Amino acid sequence: MTDINQVMLIGRLTRDAELKYTTGGFAIGSFSVAVNRRRKNGEQWVDEVNFFDINLFGKSAETLHQYLVKGKQVAIQGELRQDRWEQDGQPRSKIVIVAENVQLLGGNSGSNAAGQQFNGGGYNQNKQPNSYQPKQQSSSQSYNQFDAGQSYGGESDFPEEIPF
Repeated sequence: MTDINQVMLIGRLTRDAELKYTTGGFAIGSFSVAVNRRRKNGEQWVDEVNFFDINLFGKSAETLHQYLVKGKQVAIQGELRQDRWEQDGQPRSKIVIVAENVQLLGGNSGSNAAGQQFNGGGYNQNKQPNSYQPKQQSSSQSYNQFDAGQSYGGESDFPEEIPF
């Protein structure tokens, strides 16, 4: 059996995203997301907030940087990673989420990027949510085959209503 490491969450940015570059010019974006949760404590409902650090790499980090501002609601799909290091002779570790897909949601009404999905180094904007827009395919490819370079976390190649 294979191991699975996937996480999905929706929350709001607690600060503007930071964008840094490695010495080789590779972009690394980082930000933090707050996710609210309600739970019952005795007879009362209590609000609880969890904070998660997110890392985003490459072209996606560069493209999204301008939209990832404090208070913006986002949906994140990615994987957990444990960073380990040593500080003052003591081993330390921290769990971060490495984002594979980021979708900008509502919030901060001044943004014009709501509803855009960013994945794999680029982004897709679903301009007509109910329209069927097939991708160009060679005659040797069928819609049932997976394209190794294609991200399947975003916009679908199939119509919303399947007639069966």
